[in-house]
Amino acid sequence: MSRPHNRSWVREAVRIIEADANRSADTHLHVFPLPPEWGIDLYLKDESVHPTGSLKHRLARSLFLYGLVNGQIGPDTVLVEASSGSTAVSEAYFARMLGLRFITVVPRRTSKEKIALIEFYGGECHFVDQAPAMYPEAERLAAECGGHYLDQFTYAERATDWRGNNNIAESVFAQMRSERHPIPKWIVVGAGTGGTSATFGRYVRYKRHTTKICVVDPENSSFYGAWETGALDYGTGMPSRIEGIGRPRCEPSFVPGVIDEMFQIPDAGSLAAIRLLRERTGHWAGGSTGTNLYGAFRLISRMVEDGQAGSVVTLLCDGGERYAHTYYNDEWLAQQNLDIAPHTALFEEFLATGKFPEL
Repeated sequence: MSRPHNRSWVREAVRIIEADANRSADTHLHVFPLPPEWGIDLYLKDESVHPTGSLKHRLARSLFLYGLVNGQIGPDTVLVEASSGSTAVSEAYFARMLGLRFITVVPRRTSKEKIALIEFYGGECHFVDQAPAMYPEAERLAAECGGHYLDQFTYAERATDWRGNNNIAESVFAQMRSERHPIPKWIVVGAGTGGTSATFGRYVRYKRHTTKICVVDPENSSFYGAWETGALDYGTGMPSRIEGIGRPRCEPSFVPGVIDEMFQIPDAGSLAAIRLLRERTGHWAGGSTGTNLYGAFRLISRMVEDGQAGSVVTLLCDGGERYAHTYYNDEWLAQQNLDIAPHTALFEEFLATGKFPEL
């Protein structure tokens, strides 16, 4: 058992993190244009405007506070994480704020832009060849240096207060109060740790909202199979091409019981969707946002067919500048054998007719 840390240092560390949250204020809720005759409104919660540029800023803040109040982080603690990129960027930011050393284990295929951001905030990158190797390597490094393994994949669902403590669910519902359909029919999110879907799913039940939760999963990920079969040990052992979501194993923070619907989304469709988003709104987003948007379109087409009015909320998870050399690069798409043209045509048909035929 670790020794208790200096309480005055911990108090000051919590104050510093809370002050940063107050300075950051809240993130924006954008409207995606749909035909007005549908009577349906689609919103994107823009998490790219956080200081570290992604939804993972919230998670990193929660993980640091969780470690601090549990006596796991002190003035000399070396912090270790396993991350595909965005969480590590945010954790490096908070570690530098507290003057702590931070090491993250990342797959070699992680985008150069994310690696540069981690190092910009003072983080150290430890590379592994295969994504599943991240977990044991992070555990080994933490044990070797006597540090604390932040372990986002285990603690994401419990580090965030789903009852309401400036969590993302509370924020969305507060921002929706003055809209014509203030209680969304659906909230659509991806799963990287499972923490975001757990927060939304618990919050809507706790507040007695009728809102349903849809989780979208990219190719090669394990979450969809785990939800469909009920086997939480379900795994594909394969990496996801959509950074930030999709895992080779079903993570401990994934809570299938709060999910009402799941879709498995083709990667080419996710990447076609972010280009459509940029064309129609000017917002430049990463691939996980495209996965969200694809799922939202499917649900909205169902609502149109059923004659339902209402609102749908999804997330703009991070900015597209981190993927300029991958998702927005036609040569990279060709190397990955990703043909986005059929999906682009599908979206155009959907926005014109409300119909979303499966490819």
